[in-house]
Amino acid sequence: MKFITFNSNGKEKLGVLNEEHQNVWDIEQLSLDSAIDCPASLLEGIKEGESFIQSISRLIEWGEAQASHKYSIPLTEIQWLSPIPKPQKNIMCVGKNYRDHAIEMGGEASIPEHVMVFTKAPTSVTGHDAIIDAHADITSELDYEGELAVIIGKAGKGIKQEDALEHVFGYTILNDITARDLQQRHQQFFIGKSLDTSCPIGPWIVHKDSIQNPNQLQIETKVNGEIRQKSNTEHFIFPIEEVISVLSQGMTLEPGDIIATGTPAGVGKGFNPPRFLKSGDEIEITIENIGRLNNIVK
Repeated sequence: MKFITFNSNGKEKLGVLNEEHQNVWDIEQLSLDSAIDCPASLLEGIKEGESFIQSISRLIEWGEAQASHKYSIPLTEIQWLSPIPKPQKNIMCVGKNYRDHAIEMGGEASIPEHVMVFTKAPTSVTGHDAIIDAHADITSELDYEGELAVIIGKAGKGIKQEDALEHVFGYTILNDITARDLQQRHQQFFIGKSLDTSCPIGPWIVHKDSIQNPNQLQIETKVNGEIRQKSNTEHFIFPIEEVISVLSQGMTLEPGDIIATGTPAGVGKGFNPPRFLKSGDEIEITIENIGRLNNIVK
């Protein structure tokens, strides 16, 4: 299943993509007419766990039996939002989790021995097809970072690596937009990583049952149609199981938590001279078995 949050006629709604990827099931309308209870938001649903998936399956089965267009909205008629528009916490991000990216940012000496973590503010989140603010008044070094993101589905603390994927709800795409000059100026990551619209997420969350191995997915980033990043999550320095385990040591992970797993080589700062984003640039991030996240800088 592919879960989305969208705006239709001024109202934020939960949806599930149909099999043809042409329409989205209006879960609220299905729930009202079928009398099958279902959460109004994806975050609430994630917190419900397996019962949420069961309710969604029943709703779609009921909707298909009605043979009515009332419950299915064309994707051309919706405004995409981030699947979780208002995360309950900062987005947790793994830095330098691909060897080639670590090298392009600082040479062999910068390859981390332990999981490197920073965060992005929840207010930085935006969705698929949304505009990324260039913030030209405060930065001239806006950069892109295509990443696989993990959505936690079951709370846990002190999680063992062998149990880690049991705590996952699903996966999505995240663009870790970064103001490199602010990052350098303040000698830490938070400000340079947390500008408004600097965290596009989406277009949907793919349930974990649809992803056989999250540590073996092709990932590609294009800027204006030119391939800038091309790799596979099999090149993670720290696989997803280890990242989840490390984060959960002494800190409780909760349903709806978002973890960005790192970006491969090919970011703008890695070129000589650097190739930072400018107004009008279009960024497309594609991850195998998940989809494509698209945004334009203005």
